[in-house]
Order: sequence, then C-alpha cells, then structure tokens
Amino acid sequence: MLTLLTLSIIAIASIHNPRWKWSLTFVSLSAATLTSITLFNGQTETWSSLSTSLASDPLSSPLIVLSCWLAPLCLLAQNNVKENSSNIQNSFLLLTSIIIFFLILTFSSLNVLSFFICFEATLIPTLILITRWGANIERMQAGIYFLFYTLFGSLPLLVSILVLSSEQSSLMFPLSSIPELSTETIFSMNAWWLITIIAFLIKMPIYGFHLWLPKAHVEAPVAGSMILAAILLKLGGYGLIRMSQFFPSILIPKSTLLVFCCWGSLITSVICLRQTDLKALIAYSSVGHMSLVAAGAILGTQWAISGALILMIAHGLVSSALFGLANILYERTHTRNMFITRGFKTITTLLPIWWLLACAANLGLPPLPNLIGEILIISGILGWSIWLTPILGLATVFGAIYSLSIFQSANTQANPTPNISFNNITPREHLMIVLHLTPLIPIILAPESCTV
Repeated sequence: MLTLLTLSIIAIASIHNPRWKWSLTFVSLSAATLTSITLFNGQTETWSSLSTSLASDPLSSPLIVLSCWLAPLCLLAQNNVKENSSNIQNSFLLLTSIIIFFLILTFSSLNVLSFFICFEATLIPTLILITRWGANIERMQAGIYFLFYTLFGSLPLLVSILVLSSEQSSLMFPLSSIPELSTETIFSMNAWWLITIIAFLIKMPIYGFHLWLPKAHVEAPVAGSMILAAILLKLGGYGLIRMSQFFPSILIPKSTLLVFCCWGSLITSVICLRQTDLKALIAYSSVGHMSLVAAGAILGTQWAISGALILMIAHGLVSSALFGLANILYERTHTRNMFITRGFKTITTLLPIWWLLACAANLGLPPLPNLIGEILIISGILGWSIWLTPILGLATVFGAIYSLSIFQSANTQANPTPNISFNNITPREHLMIVLHLTPLIPIILAPESCTV
C-alpha cells in the first residue's frame, strides 16, 4: 500500500520537470497500476497488507486496482491538454494525481474518520476539473450542483461518525461482525442509519439524488467524466457496504429503500430512451446501474454484495470506455447530438467495433461481467421478494434497448453527416479503448477475484 501511495506522490511531483512531466506522470501511474495487481496475491477472506491505519480486503482490493488502472487512461484520453500553456498542463496533471492519491487512501483506510476525510478530499480537485476544463458556460452551474449535493450529504455523515465514536469508543472499521449498537428506540436506530447512508446514496447516485450527475458528466472534460463514472461513483457503493456493518438489524427502511432503488433503475432506463445528448445518455445509464448496485448493497447478502462489487468494477471500465468513445466523436464533430454524429461505419473500421463491444458490455451480453453482477444482484433481490420481477425485468429490457440505440445512432445510419472532416483515429485513442475493454477478459475467466 505504501508503494502505491509513493508512486502516486511521484506522479504529483513529476510536474516540476517541464520536459518529461507527461511521460513521468504516465509511467509512475502505470507502475502504480502494475503494483496494485499484486493485491490479488494471497488474498484471503479477511484483511491483508494490514498496518495500523491502512489495509486491503476482498472488497477494497478490486476498487484500488480499478482506480490505479484508469489513472493513466485519463491522461491518454485528455491528450489535447498538451496544446495548452504549461500552467494548464501542470494543474491538470496535478489534479488527476491528487484524486488518485486520495482514492487509494479512501479505499484502504481502516479508520472511519480518515475514510470520511479522504472521501471528501476528492471533491475539490473534481470540482476544479469540472469548472476549469468544462466544455460549456454551464460548467459553473454543474460545479455548484456537484458541490452542494455532495456537501448536503456529508454533514449528516460526519454527525453520524461522531455519534458512532461515542457509542463504540473506537473509529476503526470492524474486522468481523459486531454486536448491535445501543440506542433507546428502533426509530432512533433507523434514523441514524438513514443519515449515515445519505451521503453514499448521493455520491452513487441513486434515482432521486441524481440531478447533479448528468450536468457534471455533460460539462466535465473527458478525464473528469472518466474519473467520475469509473471511480468516484464507486465510493458511494463502497461506503454503503462498509457502513452497513455497523447496522446489522435494520429492516423497515431497508425494505423501502430497496424497492425505491429497483424502481429508480427502471425509471432511469426509460429516461435514457428519450435522450439526444450522447454524454447525458451514458450518464443516465450510470444512474440506472448504480441504483441496482445500491439495491444489492442494501440487501446485504453475500451474493448481492458480490454482484454489486462485480457490477461496480465492470461498469467502471465500460462506462469510462463509452465516455472515451463519445469524446473521440465530439473532438471531430464538435457536437454530442446523436442525430448528427451518425454513420461512422462508412468512415472508419475499428471504431464501430469498439462501440459494439462497449455497448454489448453495457447491456450485459453473456458472458461479459456486467451480466454476472446483474444476475447475482437480481437473483438476491428476487429471493427477497418475487414481486419485484416485472420492475427488474423491464429495467433490463430497456437497458438493452438504449445500449443498442447508442450503437445504432452512432454507426449504422446509411449516410454519414455531411461537411464533417473526420480525422483518422490515432493509435493513442485505440490503445485507450483496448486498455478499457481488456480487463473484462480476466473477470470473465475468474469472476471470483471480484467477489467478497
């Protein structure tokens, strides 16, 4: 763990070398990626690499590897920053490296308070990425939405952590199951659980807390969208699973929230069918998938949590790839309208293949890991209540429809858009997409590596 943090600090320090800063940052983040894969070695059902403040376990290790894996890909995707001044380049590299540094700390923290501090520390650099490098003037409004939604959930979580400290006389995450917390009434326990998880429901976000996400994604630069979709949304799912250990016997609000998450997954799938903005459609699909992840995390069975973890990893890779592909089209057509960016199969050969693979993974085509995660979650939910079958069934069907509509609108129209000088796809962009989709193969072959 210390090696990963050291490599991320080297990436932060690399901006002081004006000539080799991009290369040094990329190499150090890539080295962190290769080092993080060793977390899977000797992985047991409990904590490993244990120190007084940092450790990894089967829940956090895949998320740490995902964070490190996508860090260098953000630099590959946002390569046009090189055309700007040195200060702009430095600030971009610095913000990206700081986000990765705090993400590693967040996923490996043993202390609840240090987890909260690192959880919130990712807010400021992400906010600067959105407001500084956003595409349109509305990026300021997107930044305000992002800031205030996140802060709205953070204060109740901080209060809950302080109460937890006084109740437990310790702020360490439990290494095993813990006895029930002592509270006077069932109502106070339920209220305590709700104010604890609201920050994670906003960060994921589930339907109802999601208004900041489409704005943030649409206005953010491609690196910001990739970090948001691939890693920052997973902080919510990780925190939800971790903090649920302190509340093992909550029943009534969990039941209500579980049904709400399933319903939200269906509603966002329907919303996706009416989108014309490509990035907004991908952002809303993230809300639908994260609602399903939240349902699995709230259900709390081993199957559901394992499915939620696999779906988080697969969604992180696939949605980041979709944002990268959307940015490739946006850089050439300067529009995100799906009715304008069409017919690219007649212009380029490999790009439609990448679109087809990414969309197939997004809809959960066998044997891709999105399907494995969804089956585990849905089977757990249906075991809890068979009455949710039509809701989850329709959500799955609509998910397939909007994923295929993305591919169809961008590639299979007969006539490409006239008056667009479509430059060739560069090897850098092909490499970025390949590195997004390649990790899906080992997850298909060994899905148990991403289960708890």
